[in-house]
Amino acid sequence: MKPNLFEMGAQWSEEWDSDNQTSQPSSTHEIKPIDKHRLIFAKERRRGKIVTLVREFYREKKELEALLKELKSSLSVGGTLKDNQMEFQGEVEPKLRQLLNQKGFRFKN
Repeated sequence: MKPNLFEMGAQWSEEWDSDNQTSQPSSTHEIKPIDKHRLIFAKERRRGKIVTLVREFYREKKELEALLKELKSSLSVGGTLKDNQMEFQGEVEPKLRQLLNQKGFRFKN
């Protein structure tokens, strides 16, 4: 059979490639035991208010959310979890450091 010069597109005999399949995102989040953490405290001003940051938690997100909920109720402040760091409203570093130390966390500064 002669090839048709005016025919375009794929042939039925061609199969789908694996390019159209989405791959599972790999988990790059490292999980460490609590005593291997080295937490860093920082303070920022946002819209004229102080925010206390605690960085680099290496735990699963569910555990961090439960810990955050417990800390927020103990400190009576608001807060959130973003990119493995916790943010708390206000200047709560001394109390927060004490609560995290009781849980077994260690600090860099």
